[in-house]
Amino acid sequence: MKKVIVISTSLRRGSNSEMLADQFVEGAKAAGHEVEKISLVGKEIQFCKGCFGCQKLGRCVINDDVNAIMAKVMQANVVCWATPIYYYEMSGQMKTLIDRMNAMYEQDYHFRDVYLLTTAAEDEVETPKRAEIGLTGWIDCYPKSHLAGHLFCGGVNEAREIEGNAKLREAFELGKNV
Repeated sequence: MKKVIVISTSLRRGSNSEMLADQFVEGAKAAGHEVEKISLVGKEIQFCKGCFGCQKLGRCVINDDVNAIMAKVMQANVVCWATPIYYYEMSGQMKTLIDRMNAMYEQDYHFRDVYLLTTAAEDEVETPKRAEIGLTGWIDCYPKSHLAGHLFCGGVNEAREIEGNAKLREAFELGKNV
């Protein structure tokens, strides 16, 4: 049994990327894993100040929701990020959270497999590439981990437009096979 954390970064309830995340969660649960989904809706996540206080303290000096999220990520075996693609890149809130998790850099972490779920109105193959590159920049700082999978669903824009899409089943199977 693995400990799986799924971080849904869309701030729109019922978003397409959140629906992919929910299917990944269900698949991982069906496989018997311990799964927690963290939605960034309603979370307070301030910008990194670049003070590097986190390197001394082992946690961020800013008192918001990031330290609690970071603690869960540190203990997970699998981390799955779900994000809508905005202007061919990950959501701003995802990037802000990644930047704020700098305190993890010098610490021991358990995660090895990292997954990325992305959605966008555009459906070209290259649409999610920059988001993947951005996430692999974070992954590269944790050399015991790697990008284990990336699922992209393009052509979905409005909330819940992904309903009935075969990518939902693929997200379930990806979660089931972590």
